[in-house]
Amino acid sequence: MMPDDDLPKLSTNQKALKINLDPMFYGTFAEIGAGQEVARWFFKVGAAAGTISKSISAYDMAVSDAIYGRSKRYVSRERLQGMLDHEHTLNLERLQPTRRDSTAFFALANTVAARNYQGTNECHGWMGVKFQAHPRDNDSQIIIHVRMLDRENDLQQETLGIVGVNLLYAAFFLHHKPELILESLLDNLTTDRIEVDMIEFSGIEFRYVDNRVMSLKLVQLGLSGAAMFGPSGEVLQPSEMLRKRPILVERGSFRPVTKVNIDMIKSAGERFVAELGTDQVVELMEITMRNLLVEGKIDLTDFLARADVLAAAGKTVLISDYFEYYRLAAYLVRYTSQPIAVTMGAASLEDLFKEQYYAGLEGGILEAFGRLFTKDLRIYVYPLKDPVTGHLSTVENIRMPGDLHSLYCHLVERGRIKQLDNFDESVLHIFSRDVLKRIKAEDSSWETMVPPEIAAVIKQRRFFGYRDTETSDANLAR
Repeated sequence: MMPDDDLPKLSTNQKALKINLDPMFYGTFAEIGAGQEVARWFFKVGAAAGTISKSISAYDMAVSDAIYGRSKRYVSRERLQGMLDHEHTLNLERLQPTRRDSTAFFALANTVAARNYQGTNECHGWMGVKFQAHPRDNDSQIIIHVRMLDRENDLQQETLGIVGVNLLYAAFFLHHKPELILESLLDNLTTDRIEVDMIEFSGIEFRYVDNRVMSLKLVQLGLSGAAMFGPSGEVLQPSEMLRKRPILVERGSFRPVTKVNIDMIKSAGERFVAELGTDQVVELMEITMRNLLVEGKIDLTDFLARADVLAAAGKTVLISDYFEYYRLAAYLVRYTSQPIAVTMGAASLEDLFKEQYYAGLEGGILEAFGRLFTKDLRIYVYPLKDPVTGHLSTVENIRMPGDLHSLYCHLVERGRIKQLDNFDESVLHIFSRDVLKRIKAEDSSWETMVPPEIAAVIKQRRFFGYRDTETSDANLAR
């Protein structure tokens, strides 16, 4: 038998027909908004009576509320979950008494906003499937959030239908390999047509799945440019997390999180809040894919170690494929009209002005900075202390090369680049790479360079090459 990942790719018709002809799977399609396209595939290919117990499209908001209860937003995760729970429960109540030994029940639901008549809205949607992998099995669930990139409404609907068939097929036949589920979502599609910026697995079949790893895989596969998760490891959807809120980002390796990392986001956060007069700022600790490529490939153990120490610090993590800051800014502007701030060290500020990073742009660094600073975006600069001389590099004394210094001065004068002055000078000697070396060298001084909760996690879980010398010596003595 061929391995799953070596099997030929099926067309959307073939996938829908295979599901229809399988006597085990039976359930409901519930689609509201512009998402009334998934069930159509199963009716079109024939033999739908073997799969569909009910197909429902509650297009009117009042009708939707009457069935699923009121919701603040109709295209939302909350509404999708209500649809999945309601329809799956109905199937079990109505059909399980007579079919439970031979049937695995499911409910596939979506709530979608496709392109409106004026072409002015955000084209996105929530889609999910709640299902039994086997008859009488406990429930499992997959939820995704998609952004439709086609410009025509009919093409967006076609894309949604294909994604829905891919999702249902993957739930039934690939649930034992979650990574293949991710890859299969793009079958018969391209990333030019759709983006999947969130996925969450839950339930009995996915009890060993780490959704943070799945979020990373979304970015790695090109399904999304970025993914986000919270301090508890919960997957977050960017538009719901960032919508209409100011955003502050700190980029770093966080290998590990040090007192400097914490002081940098704290100092910038205090300054940002004071300038805006609001405490509704969303703070993000960003790790780029390039930063995760240790020795040319992603080390999942290393990635999870970074995620866990950031979680211990109570931080929200953004994994992005946007190495250039102007691309990161464009991503964030997609979700908010509020001010955006980036905090970085003086060394990173100097890197920002290196023209080789913008060689691929026709307008070079000027085009990049035009994109970066188009909205109300500001950069807060954290000082760099020379370990030998004690000299502080700040916005005031940094000199950029050649003609770029005039551009730099212009941005400083316009208030787009600002010096932080509320930093903790006692931590300026700390660098992540130095802490990492000390951990691996079993030099206990590293513990004074990270917050106590971070040190505890590193020691308890033996992250970043940490070795308990007392335990090791005791084992050797035996």
